[in-house]
Amino acid sequence: MAKDSGDFDVIIIGAGAAGLMCAIEAGKRGRRVLALDHADKLGEKIRISGGGRCNFTNTGTHPSRFISQNPHFCKSALSRYTPQDFIDLIERHGIKWHEKTLGQLFCDESAKDIVYMLLKETAAAGVIIKLDTKITEVRALEDGFVIETAHGVFTSEKVVVATGGPSIPKIGASGFGYRIAQQFGLNVITPHPALVPLTFSDDQLAMMKPLSGVSVDPAVVSCNGTSFREAVLFTHRGLSGPAILQISSYWSEGLPVSVNFCPDMDIKALLKEARQKQPRKILHNIISEWLPGRLADMIAQQSGHDIVMADLSDKKIEEISTLITGWSVTPQGTEGYRTAEVTAGGVDTDELSSKTFEAKKVPGLHFIGEVVDVTGWLGGYNFQWAWASGFCCGQSV
Repeated sequence: MAKDSGDFDVIIIGAGAAGLMCAIEAGKRGRRVLALDHADKLGEKIRISGGGRCNFTNTGTHPSRFISQNPHFCKSALSRYTPQDFIDLIERHGIKWHEKTLGQLFCDESAKDIVYMLLKETAAAGVIIKLDTKITEVRALEDGFVIETAHGVFTSEKVVVATGGPSIPKIGASGFGYRIAQQFGLNVITPHPALVPLTFSDDQLAMMKPLSGVSVDPAVVSCNGTSFREAVLFTHRGLSGPAILQISSYWSEGLPVSVNFCPDMDIKALLKEARQKQPRKILHNIISEWLPGRLADMIAQQSGHDIVMADLSDKKIEEISTLITGWSVTPQGTEGYRTAEVTAGGVDTDELSSKTFEAKKVPGLHFIGEVVDVTGWLGGYNFQWAWASGFCCGQSV
């Protein structure tokens, strides 16, 4: 294969959501832009997201929906490029969309529509994209950078790192962007899997094995002072479902997770009422009116499976109510990057300009998207961060 070479104004490492948005905006400004990606397909994370329909943004986007050691860092970009801006873009391309729940917006047809849209936009902006291109070295010159790849050497005035994090390694995700940051002396907040199922110890799994496949919706899951109201799913490894993925971003080793399986019911009052009106009825049969049968069975087993309502003391009712509305478990860990939606942590925001995403110590070097220590909630927030950070960076490189 012949070696390539070339001199560009901007080289973007990573042709995902953030990288392509940055490339489009820089190209529109007349900049000569090259986007490089080691993958052989463009925008794989976009393509597989949202069950193949891409949850491309959330109408409830607000800085409070993002986690970072500096919660103020994301405010500038999110205000300069909003969900409506992205909606306007896809509507110009005739992409039909719908709102599912909680402000989550999806394509009506396919996530590929978003990928094709970005390809059209990059082509119109004169952006060159090279896939299946492994980068072997990034080094600074006096007036720019050299990017050495398996297929050739390229130079540029500006470099934008948009490589994402190591979540979903099956599509080629890695921590390459962190290594570039550290090479240039930038601090990296320790990355870890986020929006990820939680796992149990063998002892816990043995007790809860019969619950695999049971779903409760809605439930309220709480940890570390934060709560989410969405569905919970028991799996053969532990807990999953939207509420669990959300709370995983706030969970750390050793912390308990609490689940309220009946957030809209006064369980204590209902148990007392059942004791009075249905004194001969078995506890399990009462609980199964409110919860899936297998979950009701587990709670009843822990409380005395065959006990009749008349035999329940006020103290026992308090205990049962707590099991239903404040069931507590301490996970052993998470399923890791294999199933994590995103990576939390990343390039320390204190190292970057919140307006241009340029590294304060290294003029001309920028970091955007997931590689930065900004992590959104589940539901389109991380794509909105990609669009917003890419757009803002593209205005300045």
